[in-house]
Amino acid sequence: MISSILIANRGEIACRIIATAKKMGIRTIAIASDPDKQARHALMADAVVYIGGDSPATSYLDQAKILAAAKSHAAEAIHPGYGFLSENPEFVEAVASAGLIFIGPGAEAIRAMGLKDKAKQLMADAGVPVVPGYDGVEQTQDILYAEACNIGFPVMIKARAGGGGKGMRRVEAAADFIDALKSTKREAAASFGDDHVLIEKYIPRPRHIEVQIFADHHGNLVHLFERDCSLQRRHQKVIEEAPAPDMTPETRTAMTKAAIKVAQAIGYRGAGTVEFIVDGRDGLRPDGFWFMEMNTRLQVEHPVTEMITGFDLVEWQIKIASGAPLPVRQEEIKINGHALEARLYAEDASAGFLPAPGPIYQVSFPQNIRIDHGIRSSDTISAYYDPMIAKIIAHQPTRSAAFSALQRGLCETHILGTITNLRFLAVLASHPDVAAMQIDTSWIDRHLDGLNASMSPNDFDLDLLALVHLCADGGIGEGQGWRLWGQASYRLCFYFAEALMERQVFYLSEQTLRITGGKADQLIDILHQDRDALTARINGQSIALKWLDRHGQISVDMGDANFRITRMDATDIANDQAGGDSITAPMTGVVTVLECAEGQEVTKGDVLIRMEAMKMEHALSAPCDGRVQAIYSAVGETANDGMVLIRLEPKA
Repeated sequence: MISSILIANRGEIACRIIATAKKMGIRTIAIASDPDKQARHALMADAVVYIGGDSPATSYLDQAKILAAAKSHAAEAIHPGYGFLSENPEFVEAVASAGLIFIGPGAEAIRAMGLKDKAKQLMADAGVPVVPGYDGVEQTQDILYAEACNIGFPVMIKARAGGGGKGMRRVEAAADFIDALKSTKREAAASFGDDHVLIEKYIPRPRHIEVQIFADHHGNLVHLFERDCSLQRRHQKVIEEAPAPDMTPETRTAMTKAAIKVAQAIGYRGAGTVEFIVDGRDGLRPDGFWFMEMNTRLQVEHPVTEMITGFDLVEWQIKIASGAPLPVRQEEIKINGHALEARLYAEDASAGFLPAPGPIYQVSFPQNIRIDHGIRSSDTISAYYDPMIAKIIAHQPTRSAAFSALQRGLCETHILGTITNLRFLAVLASHPDVAAMQIDTSWIDRHLDGLNASMSPNDFDLDLLALVHLCADGGIGEGQGWRLWGQASYRLCFYFAEALMERQVFYLSEQTLRITGGKADQLIDILHQDRDALTARINGQSIALKWLDRHGQISVDMGDANFRITRMDATDIANDQAGGDSITAPMTGVVTVLECAEGQEVTKGDVLIRMEAMKMEHALSAPCDGRVQAIYSAVGETANDGMVLIRLEPKA
């Protein structure tokens, strides 16, 4: 058995691998970049090597540094996690050349699946159904445009070396193709060092269903059933589940057999996932799915498979890499209940899922649900790495019970500091379309306006938030409402989602209040109050509220919803803000493309500058018609959140 492992990764997956290795009695060595010196994964491991650097290229992608760290601490094996070097065949070969064990598949299997065009042809030859499209070597704009027209719109442009939802664009019409192609190629080159693309026919009402497979060095190969990953934004998964809802025995048999064929075609070993695009218009059918790609690594969503099968997949990876056979036969793998995983991202869902790097002042997770995470209070989320910071995982006997458990887990999770998609996840988990599985991979995009509206509190919720603000400020208690004559009152101002809210509180007694300023007055009797919780009767309705309060932010748990408010700071109101004649950086990131010059005439909506943050490209457009007056940033420079990048002279 392997005795020591270096984890060539960071964040929640590094913590996840360390936990299993420690359970197995294996010594763990972490690596940490400069921003990660005090990260949770660095503190969890038995030893840590500080490899320096901040960007991925100078830290977690630096093969020489990683191999030197493994040698210096006598590591026997390297676990790559996912992302970074996990699917880099050259790294696999370098690990072997250094006399170390790579916990994953061989280099040739990774190469076979690493380029989508080659993999697609290989699967077609093996008798696995594939999506119609173009995967040729000719990559000129004219040829790619002609092929897209031949296939028929809508189409998908995909980076052949892509993964994780990056390097993908859906194009609805021919007029949009060239711009989408350029953007895809830029993102592919930046993320994978390869701007070669392929084009596929877009499948209507598509569902994304994948099969987990495992193979050992002794010729044994099994599947661990399927996962449904159809809830996605910008081609990245948000909530995953296992097993797939509405899966028929016939379709499951056809899909798992196809997944086994894929693994057999490349002599696979270790953990892998075969992903299929599924026509979801008329239910799941044995002839209604097509091979999309194979991920030759552990998947982000592997916990839902672990929950329904009862197996630790990281433990399986380590044992197989040690030369052990698979621990069970196919007939011994059963489905037990239903599992869901919600990905917690540092991003602003209401602003188009913009990454939100920044500080975490305080974090609190529930104790009665599985949480895979890599963050601590006082951490700072870096702009250099992926925005996913945690996974909240629920497992129950039925799908509806699992969603109820997931909703509770989301409401009991509190993060103060940078913006996260926590509220967005809670809205998704309670949406009737999601409960009824009336979704596809574009469902979030089509319903985004309604989902954003659902994330806002209603008028009654705002009254409750005002009450919490009052309690957190010590505004309830002995003597607070006493006046020699007249009725004591208190003006409350706070921000919710950058909007200023105002309420007036009148003290009828020390424990009885009236809140005004909303659509209706609220009569409130305080029944019990602690430092960070209270119970009250409001217009005859019993309410329990809990909160976390730090650095001017208050995270409020209402039982079925979680909101965050910010105390009003008068200096914020007085500060000069960039007006409607400027483009400011919506997040901290790197300028990748300037599409204008000083003195140039522009039209409202023209893309003038592009930024990359957390591995995603973001296009910033002119807010008005006018002339470019000044450009304050250059390609390759880092721009901080709120920095003015371009100033315009509005057209008179």
